[in-house]
Amino acid sequence: MSQQNRRKFLKKASLGGLLLFGASTSKAEEKLLQTPVDEDFNKKYSPNDTVRLGFIGCGIQGFANARSAIKNPGVEVAAACDLYTGRLDRMKEVFGAGIFTTRDFREILNRKDIDAVCISTSDHWHDHQLKAALAAGKPVYCEKPMMHHIDEGLSMVEAERKSGLPVQIGSQRASGLETLKAKELLESGAIGDLILADIRSDRNSSNGAWQYSIPTDAGPETVDWDAFLGDAPKRPFDKTRFFRWRNYDDYGTGVAGDLFVHLFTALHIITSSKGPSKIYGTGGLRFWKDGRDAPDVTLGLLDYEKCAAHPAFNVQMRVNFVDGSGGGSHVNLIGTEGMMTIGYDGITVKSNPVQTQPSFGGWDSYDTFSEKQQAEFKKWFESEYADKNYQMKSPAEIKYTIPQGFDTHKTHWKVFTDAVRGKNKIVEDTAFGLRAAAPSLATNVSMKMGKPILWDGEGMKLV
Repeated sequence: MSQQNRRKFLKKASLGGLLLFGASTSKAEEKLLQTPVDEDFNKKYSPNDTVRLGFIGCGIQGFANARSAIKNPGVEVAAACDLYTGRLDRMKEVFGAGIFTTRDFREILNRKDIDAVCISTSDHWHDHQLKAALAAGKPVYCEKPMMHHIDEGLSMVEAERKSGLPVQIGSQRASGLETLKAKELLESGAIGDLILADIRSDRNSSNGAWQYSIPTDAGPETVDWDAFLGDAPKRPFDKTRFFRWRNYDDYGTGVAGDLFVHLFTALHIITSSKGPSKIYGTGGLRFWKDGRDAPDVTLGLLDYEKCAAHPAFNVQMRVNFVDGSGGGSHVNLIGTEGMMTIGYDGITVKSNPVQTQPSFGGWDSYDTFSEKQQAEFKKWFESEYADKNYQMKSPAEIKYTIPQGFDTHKTHWKVFTDAVRGKNKIVEDTAFGLRAAAPSLATNVSMKMGKPILWDGEGMKLV
């Protein structure tokens, strides 16, 4: 940690009442994070100012996105596309019988009464639909991971650049209070220089392992199977593959594409990083041998090189769908001066600087010296370090809590709809989305190849 950063942090900590490194209490001090003022919360929009959205893909996340979007004023669900007719029926039940529904997403893109679209389809359709939407003049909210294969990413970035339209990738942690506060704390020096990010997201349930419900009426009459396959390998109708597509590499990106990408999104916001330089993945299919080919355990080890934004640090990341301990997640950023634990409910900062001053006694070579040498060494040590405090102090702790009722998904959608109205600039655009998705997908590639993958985050390309 530089002296300048340390002075800046100590000044902020003192002014803000933060417990400093020498504090003797074990009880955490708590602070409530401030919710950004939402000046539009009660605003009334005219029909001309209302953002009318078309939803392409109406599965679990498609419905979640629609429900989150309309929590913001001046936003409507106007159209829906899905390849299973039952979901189209359900969209009308939930959002109104008057919404336009179709199995062909191009019909939504051709409608002049649709202001923007949300893409929540299987991963292998993201690049096709995003580029088609931009070519049709529609701003896009696209679910993560942005692409199915790494080599699709740059063409999506170019499509956004060429269109000049807003694009936001749907990893909501980019708009989370905990993520933005963690960025502020790290930059202020709260944990010193970042050394290691220890991250996991584990599950221990059938739904957690993507064993989603399959409707009893699923069949060739209610599901447009050929349209679903798209550029994936051709095969006979398979309702399990359609409704549980995340389990198959032909359509999904495994646990890394589903969950690692969220973690990279938060990490890159917090550190202002453009990504790792080396990625190593390992894991396998340990338990859910139900026909899937996506691993249920994936681990990633990553190197982040020193750059203007951050020091060199490492990341260890894990997803385990067979977690006998009960599941759970954590994001721990470990630095030279302490640790920051980031959760959905807030952040805990524990200050615990590494002891760099010499000491003697305990587990040390001092006891192996002769009595005469011990006496001489003690005399020398006390003289040499008489004016230096070399004893470790008890760690201090402070917790920043997210206000009850704060909705990260709603906020992420507000960022997008504000951008559609021309009011702000999006952070999680296609370049950001590529830099978060590529290390996730590279973990899968490394696992299959059995060797590390080298990545150029600045140039957004494999090395």
